[in-house]
Amino acid sequence: MTLQQWFLFFLVIQVIHFLGTWKLYIKAGRKAWEAAIPIYNAVVLMQIINRPRWWVFLLFLPIINLLMFPVIWVETIRSFGKNSNIDTILVIVTLGFYIYYINYMVDVKYIEDRSLKPRTAAGEWVSSIVFAIVAATIVHTYFMQPYTIPTSSLEKSLLIGDFLFVSKFHYGARVPMTTVAAPMVHDTLPIIKTKSYLKTPQLPYLRLPGLQKIKRNDIVVFSWPVDTVEYFFRKTNKKIRKPIDKKSNYVKRCVGIPGDSLAIKAGYIFINGKQTVLPDRAKTQLYYDVNTGGRPISGTVLRNRYHIREGFQLKDGNYILNLTEEDAALLKKNPNVKNIEKRLSPKGERENVFPNIQSLDWNKDNFGPIYIPEKGKTVDLDLESLPFYKQIIIEYEKNNLEVNGNDILINGKSVTSYTFKQDYYWMMGDNRHNSEDSRYWGFVPFDHIVGKPVFIWFSWNKDAKGMDKIRWERLFTTVHGSGKPVSYFYWFIGAMLALWGYNFYRKRKGV
Repeated sequence: MTLQQWFLFFLVIQVIHFLGTWKLYIKAGRKAWEAAIPIYNAVVLMQIINRPRWWVFLLFLPIINLLMFPVIWVETIRSFGKNSNIDTILVIVTLGFYIYYINYMVDVKYIEDRSLKPRTAAGEWVSSIVFAIVAATIVHTYFMQPYTIPTSSLEKSLLIGDFLFVSKFHYGARVPMTTVAAPMVHDTLPIIKTKSYLKTPQLPYLRLPGLQKIKRNDIVVFSWPVDTVEYFFRKTNKKIRKPIDKKSNYVKRCVGIPGDSLAIKAGYIFINGKQTVLPDRAKTQLYYDVNTGGRPISGTVLRNRYHIREGFQLKDGNYILNLTEEDAALLKKNPNVKNIEKRLSPKGERENVFPNIQSLDWNKDNFGPIYIPEKGKTVDLDLESLPFYKQIIIEYEKNNLEVNGNDILINGKSVTSYTFKQDYYWMMGDNRHNSEDSRYWGFVPFDHIVGKPVFIWFSWNKDAKGMDKIRWERLFTTVHGSGKPVSYFYWFIGAMLALWGYNFYRKRKGV
């Protein structure tokens, strides 16, 4: 929906509210016109139902308002003596229109000093649960979101089984565009495995101010740009186009920021002609051919360190191992290793990488240079450069594009250049040969950015046994920073014990 359509929708809601409540406003000692003034009518209604004014703010937060509207309907009828279970059920089932019946057909009296305490234990439980969900949804949407690492693309910075807290406020929280959705789930409802949202109506993109910009080599969570279809209905294999904020969440390292020229040479990233220097915690991994002349790689420690059993063992002592340069150098010193060599795609050997132009001999290890678009910057546009920016022009910036011979038309006008409407980023995994990243599907728009991983609160190794499944050294460690990650788990336990001891002391002393 456009802003104009949303404005008209908002006015319709105001008319519905006025027609259904103006008599109740009068019975509460207010004026009828107060039910007609947008926003002000909500402030007055909070006074009528004896609830705090800040509840008005919750009515305008997407997803949160879906939880708050039924609460307001129930509170409204109870302010006029309608407290029975059947009244509560009717006002919720009719989506608030039961208030029309009370407004026009029932002679009710306003209860100014009604008790706000739930009348039953069940009511108290429901009230507590609703507002716990509201609070958790606010935190989840605008401050901090839990996230699990599902793949190995960022090893060894992030491991499969790491549980993260992702900050929404570092880069600015993205206001939900999907307005009708289940709280605190992403695109699928648990257990029943169906869509958790309705595609319409959609709010225009809006992001709150952030604390910082995305820096080169930051680890970033984002909505996977090319995730436009999903098999929700297995029987029919029906495909659907997913809204931006319901696309699958990916986590990668931002190796290129807006305005950069990026190239990959023999597996190394070059930005603006200079080889990039990754943070010391980033450990780039590549496949290596390792030859032992038929002899096994000796030592249990070495075999575990290099994940020999998880590698590819070929004939006559040949292995394909996924290693960092540090590990490769150490393994080379092993007396049984005759030769070790990076397994790179040769320069000039074409692979199916972005932007899939037949004339380009690019591959995952030798790629570019490619310009990363910056908001407000203009590029020349012709048939040769169009494949780089076609997806941006059509999908991400919502233009109509046609090609008529050598002529390029955008929104019906012939053009020879294009100016970008937002910033774009280049995301890659540290585990280079096990990462589906920008090399294969291109740029990440800023409106697809979700947040910044900041904290590992738990880590689980499913391949281990017993208590070894918990990676104790990774509990309560920071994601970014330099040097070996330090666990603050025992500091946390100490703080919890101290708090428990303080509360115990207060109770004993009767404070």
